[in-house]
Amino acid sequence: MDYESPLKSPSPQAWTDCVLENFDTFLLDHAAAEKKASGMALSMVSHYPDKARLVLAMAELAVEEMVHFREVVKIIQARGLTLGADEKDPYVNSIRTLLRQGSELYLLDRLLTAGVIEARGAERFGLIAKALPEGELKTFYRSITRSEDRHFELFLGLAAEYFAADIIEARWQEILTFESQAVAELPIRAALH
Repeated sequence: MDYESPLKSPSPQAWTDCVLENFDTFLLDHAAAEKKASGMALSMVSHYPDKARLVLAMAELAVEEMVHFREVVKIIQARGLTLGADEKDPYVNSIRTLLRQGSELYLLDRLLTAGVIEARGAERFGLIAKALPEGELKTFYRSITRSEDRHFELFLGLAAEYFAADIIEARWQEILTFESQAVAELPIRAALH
């Protein structure tokens, strides 16, 4: 990809290998992640109805994530698989421990943690796209990679709408450092995170 990741550490090759060896499991997790991302965007709309740019951006994001969910469901069903119950995502739960109390701090942290999650998603979808053989799945994951990259930029742009650049940068670096440590400590599994 021509996209430059802000992440402080790359995903290990062992993660890509694990996903390729357990691709059906990965697809099921991918579907759940898209559904949860849509729900998160709608939650932001509910919590910040007074922030016009955020509301429109999150409404559009919720729709895009549901389109991705639908596309992954089509792939899953074509492979004869069935969706399962959603499971807790240890990576996302770890990142969410960074959310601070206080309305302004909480908003900044929600935007930046969503940004880092999307950045990791872009990186990992890119690794999958690169590793897959030519065909529809590779094309699909290339497209998803570009979307996740845009989403990461969207969240940083929204933060810039409501907060000063120096405040954003300081907190962004803290979150990136924490995220890098979280990725190193969590077990490798056939899941997006």
